[in-house]
Amino acid sequence: MKDENILNELLTSWEDTYKKGQLTLWIFLSLKDKPKYVDEIRQFITEKSKGTMSCEEQSLYRILRKFEHIDVLQFNSKKGNKGPERKYYKLTKLGIDLFNQFVQRNINLFYNEEIKKLLNK
Repeated sequence: MKDENILNELLTSWEDTYKKGQLTLWIFLSLKDKPKYVDEIRQFITEKSKGTMSCEEQSLYRILRKFEHIDVLQFNSKKGNKGPERKYYKLTKLGIDLFNQFVQRNINLFYNEEIKKLLNK
């Protein structure tokens, strides 16, 4: 039982660190095909990660502002279904290039047959 508790603590700690690092990838992935407002981005992340990733709205706004500041994304305000206008975020050309190069350098290696075999052992 003690080993199982230690394993669960270590796994939780590793996953927390992993998830913090992956949030940028999920945000960019959500914006890859079309502009989205914050709630759509949050829903995309939760749904596509099968519930393993989630983020608070305030944290998401903070991250989006940072990305807007460095010109990798921008927003357009559009009228919402109800109430005030919404900010629809989209990747800029720099953001698209950044995302594509990140995937090329860091994600595509997981499609390598040798790595796939190691992961499936």
